[in-house]
Amino acid sequence: MNANSTIFVESGSQYFEDQILEQGDLISKKLHLLSVQRFPPNARKNLRSFNLAEVASYLGVSQSHLKKLHLEGKGPAPQTSPTGRRTYRAEQMLELREYLDQNGRSEAKMYVPHRRPGEKLQVLAVVNFKGGSGKTTTAAHLAQYLALTGHRVLAVDLDPQGSLSSLHGFQPERDQTPSLYDAIRYDDEKKPLADIIHSTNFPGLDIVPANLELQEFEYDTPLAMSNKGSTEGKTFFTRIGKALAEVDDRYDVVVIDCPPQLGYLTITALTAATSVLITIHPQMLDVMSMGQFLLMLGGILKPIRAAGAAVNLEWYRYLITRYEPTDVPQAQMVGFMQSMFNQNMLKNQMLKSTAISDAGITKQTLYEVERAQMIRSTYERAIESVDTVNAEIAALIHASWRR
Repeated sequence: MNANSTIFVESGSQYFEDQILEQGDLISKKLHLLSVQRFPPNARKNLRSFNLAEVASYLGVSQSHLKKLHLEGKGPAPQTSPTGRRTYRAEQMLELREYLDQNGRSEAKMYVPHRRPGEKLQVLAVVNFKGGSGKTTTAAHLAQYLALTGHRVLAVDLDPQGSLSSLHGFQPERDQTPSLYDAIRYDDEKKPLADIIHSTNFPGLDIVPANLELQEFEYDTPLAMSNKGSTEGKTFFTRIGKALAEVDDRYDVVVIDCPPQLGYLTITALTAATSVLITIHPQMLDVMSMGQFLLMLGGILKPIRAAGAAVNLEWYRYLITRYEPTDVPQAQMVGFMQSMFNQNMLKNQMLKSTAISDAGITKQTLYEVERAQMIRSTYERAIESVDTVNAEIAALIHASWRR
C-alpha cells in the first residue's frame, strides 16, 4: 500500500478515523446520559454512612469506647436505627477525631494524623507501564482510605483517560474540567494549581481531575526543550513539583495516578514523588513487561538526574494486584518476585474480587458502595484485603515522618 492509499472500513466508504470519532462521541454521549440519570446536573456524589465497626477501625478505638461516648453525650451523635444499629457520616468521623485528639490523646496516639512542623509533604506516585494492573483502583482506594483515617489528601489524575476522575463523579470529555495541564503548561495560560482543585464526596479528599488535554504536555515538552531562548523545557521535570509546592500547606499526602506509559508526564511525576508504588499483576507477560518498564525508567532517570532532577525517594514498593492465591502460577510468580526483591515488596497483596469490579460498574469504590448490595462474604474479603494493603502503605508514610 503506498502513501496515498485510502483506508476504508469494511462497512462502507467512510474513513476509519471518521467512524471511530463518531463511535467515540456516541459512547461519550451515552455515558453522559447514564451519568446524568445517576448524578443529575449540579448534583454531587453521596457517600454512605459507616457502621460502628468501620468507624472504630478507622479511628483506632474500640466499639465499646464509641458506644460509651454516645451514651455520655460526647462527640457527634450517630444515626441510630430502630434496632439500635449506630452509623456515622464521614464528616462525623472527622468530628470524632477532633474530639478524641483534644480529650483522649496520649503521647503514643494521635487521632488527627496531620503533618507536624518539619514533616515533609508525601507525594506518592502509582505507576505501571502496562494497563490492567489495577493502578487506578489502587490509587482511588488508597486516597479514600487515607482521607477516612484522618489525612488531608490530594488525588491527582495524571492519566488523560481520566478513570480516577470518573470514579469521583467527573466525566472529563463532557465536564470540560481543567486538568493538571493547566498548572504545568509552558505558555501564558498557565493557572495556579489551587484554581483547578475540586472537592470530592470524601471529607478531607480533594482531586485534580484529568482530561485529554493532558496529552498536550507530551507534545509541548519537546518543543520547549528545543527552544534555545528558554530554560523551562530543559527543566520540565520540575513542573509538577513546583505546582504542588503552591498548595504544600493544605495537604499531608498527594496520590498521583500516572498514565500507563513512560512519557514526560510520568517522568515529571516521579521526580516530584517522595515514594513510588508499582502495581503488578502476577502473570508472566505482566512481569516481563514490568522488567522492560524498569529498564527503560532507569535508563531515562539517569540523565534526568544528571540534568539536575532531585529523584530522592523515601521508599518504593511493588504491590501485587488482582491476586488469586489459589492460582498456582500466580502464587509461583509472587514467590519468584519475593525471591529477588522481597524487601521492596508490600507484605500484603490486593486480592482479585468481583466486589471491586461490581462497584466499579456504578463508578464506586468499596468505600462507597452499600454493603447490602454485595454478597456479605465477598465484600468482607475484598474490603479486608484493601484495608490491609492501605494500612501498610499508611504505615510507610508515617515512617517517612519518623513517627
